[in-house]
Amino acid sequence: MDAPITIQPKFLSNKTELGLVAVGFSGGQCKPGVDAAPMALIESGLVEQLKDDLKYDVHYDGQVHAYGDLMPKTDPDYRGMKNPKAVCAVTKQLSNQVYEHAKKGRFVLTLGGDHSIAIGTISGTAKAMHERLDRDMAVIWVDAHADINTPETSDSGNIHGMPVAFLTGLANDKPDAPFGWLNDDQRISPKKLVYIGLRDVDRGEKKILRDNGIKAFSMHDIDRYGIGKVMDMALGWIGSDTPIHLSFDIDALDPMWAPSTGTAVRGGLTLREGDFIAECVHETGSLVALDLVEVNPSLEEQGAAETVRAGVSIVRSSLGDT
Repeated sequence: MDAPITIQPKFLSNKTELGLVAVGFSGGQCKPGVDAAPMALIESGLVEQLKDDLKYDVHYDGQVHAYGDLMPKTDPDYRGMKNPKAVCAVTKQLSNQVYEHAKKGRFVLTLGGDHSIAIGTISGTAKAMHERLDRDMAVIWVDAHADINTPETSDSGNIHGMPVAFLTGLANDKPDAPFGWLNDDQRISPKKLVYIGLRDVDRGEKKILRDNGIKAFSMHDIDRYGIGKVMDMALGWIGSDTPIHLSFDIDALDPMWAPSTGTAVRGGLTLREGDFIAECVHETGSLVALDLVEVNPSLEEQGAAETVRAGVSIVRSSLGDT
């Protein structure tokens, strides 16, 4: 097996320290099973691979956090959002968990869970980057979907389609409302957001992307320019002096490679293209955190193991394995 690439990280205190948070939460959408993904990934041997193959010092509490003690007794719709209190409670707690790792200068790997958890993960790393480095953070969002609906533009009310709107401040909540806990130092600028792999974007989301000048590379762009040129453009947009949080939804991959996910869309990335995205971001030395979300082992029995293997490959590629 090839030795991992040794990239000196620009924004981490120690290149071998890794904080792992496993999040068994599915409340941001309506299909059960995505809560089982962290355990499936861990049982595939991921933690041992991080330690033995990639030589990381892994800080992991041994738990898949389901946050059962945080679940509200009642959770009525609010602004059209489903399960707003539950998603709020989980993401606020997760933000603190990620922040505790990130403020110590560790790389933070979060295994989800549905993509609503990014409200917690990205807010946690953003806060740590502001405190430790006095810097804004960039986000590369790899996904078939933009997940930037506001509660008012969403057709489904599922919060896993809204996290980017809350993280950029394009959707706001009053201080006493579910996502009122998000502060300015926990948000990102729309100008520091780059999408890769989009191919199923709602009409309202397209308007949001255009109106805010958000950089987005669709599958059409990848077909036209090739993944190498797209990554050059994406990383050039961010710049070389900015910490990067990579949030990777497994449905960015074509269902041929990752069939076991809740909102699969044909015509997506190959696994090699997904790995290449992760490798390129790693090679910048600016990557400080990774989310891997929306693996759902229960949805397609024949494809569950294949989807888990694809997720493990993305994680390894983000951490220096080629």
